[in-house]
Amino acid sequence: MSTEEEIKYDKSLLNKESYIGEFNITREMIDSFCKSTEETNPLFTNEEHANNSEYLGIIAPPTLCNIFMSKVTRPDIKIEFGDGTFFAGQALDNVNPIKPGDKLTVNTRLKEVFAKTGRSGKMIFEVWETKFANQDGLTTTLVRESFVHRKRS
Repeated sequence: MSTEEEIKYDKSLLNKESYIGEFNITREMIDSFCKSTEETNPLFTNEEHANNSEYLGIIAPPTLCNIFMSKVTRPDIKIEFGDGTFFAGQALDNVNPIKPGDKLTVNTRLKEVFAKTGRSGKMIFEVWETKFANQDGLTTTLVRESFVHRKRS
């Protein structure tokens, strides 16, 4: 297995935050997301139930941030390996609830780059962490996404 030093990429981007943008969360957006995903949890869909919960109102489903991930443009880290790249997975950590009226600020950063050897040979993994924070500076969601670079032949 290769060490990180042997992987050629723009190391200046490691842990450097890149601003993505801001997104205003509305009740209509939450309702639409719930309808499109057939979400029925009353914390997300029932005002009376949500008002009597610990959240004191409607909150967004934990996966709502996925609708913004398509707007994330990551810097090119210029990996010098392989001739193919594919999406390898995603994990969401929900830290604080998202509520209607929240203004989310989104930043992404290259979290790590590492090599592994699998059945098809050497692969380089590129892992990004995207942070959503509300207008009070509280992190609402952390999204980790992995991409794999490999030689196709």
